[in-house]
Amino acid sequence: MATLAVLHGQDDSEQTRHSPAALGSGFALAAQGLRKRYGDGAEALCGVDFAVREGEIYGLLGPNGAGKSTAVQILTTLLLPTDGSAQVFGRDIVRDQDAVRRSIGVALQETGVDPLLTGSEALELQGRLYGATRRAARERAHELSGMLQLEDFAHRRIANYSGGMRRRLDLALGLVHRPRLLFLDEPTTGLDPLSRNALWDLVRTVRSESGTTVFLTTQYLEEADTLCDRIAILRAGTVVAEDTPSRLKRRMRRDVIELEPEDPAQLATLLRLVRRSQPSATLEREAVRVHVSHGATIAQELLAAAAGAGIALGGLRVAPPTLDDVFLELTREDGVTDAGEEA
Repeated sequence: MATLAVLHGQDDSEQTRHSPAALGSGFALAAQGLRKRYGDGAEALCGVDFAVREGEIYGLLGPNGAGKSTAVQILTTLLLPTDGSAQVFGRDIVRDQDAVRRSIGVALQETGVDPLLTGSEALELQGRLYGATRRAARERAHELSGMLQLEDFAHRRIANYSGGMRRRLDLALGLVHRPRLLFLDEPTTGLDPLSRNALWDLVRTVRSESGTTVFLTTQYLEEADTLCDRIAILRAGTVVAEDTPSRLKRRMRRDVIELEPEDPAQLATLLRLVRRSQPSATLEREAVRVHVSHGATIAQELLAAAAGAGIALGGLRVAPPTLDDVFLELTREDGVTDAGEEA
């Protein structure tokens, strides 16, 4: 786990930035030592620390069961932490829940909006629930319909919305009361690539036009790489890395080599061959993948070894690490490949 130590290692400035005394103005959200332990003894969060600057798009990533949903529920005051603390614009999420709720918007994967309502009716109702007058709620609904490109569908029943339209409506509902901080829980799950790209543009628009800070969870590494200013990666309830996507990729300081045999039946043979010199090699998408310090040199050696063993290669890739590579390196269980074999 040397790579994990490098990625998660923090210098004095990072540690100071996360200390409670250092978290003054300029931070929308800050968590220190956040823990959640359930009655059966299971610990979903094990002392989580991170800080979100005002106006940034911040992503929380992690595999299923890493603690993302628990973190969001605590930060949005839906669940109490067992230990630790968190503040939203300086307001404690436990002691100042009402103030926190007034300053945040939330768009969860599943909302309780009546599908028989039209989009406009749902937005106006949300506005009224936040105390707006009938006229102000109607005006805000019209404004958001224009911003999020819902005008043509505003008077249709929500039951007839497509997935992309529904996610846009969820985003609009979270923005009705002009929150300073918006939580998005896996906002593009189930969307096709075109709808996903469109929603990314809308999130950027919300940030640029209103200055809203965005905190999102996602399982799409491309989404985090494209959209987020900074990300934190959770593994088993612990933050194992936090930085900008580009810095996380640079910190790996290793290249990725992928070798794909021309004959898929030789994949296992190729894996055994590569592991003679590169024990950490794994199977990924019908190819053998390995992370090395000097990609070009090692690739030449592996090509020669494959040729000597009579294995014809149908594909070869040598490239810097992607965010997917960083994520897999930090979240994969020790000693187990994605193919389920012992490394």
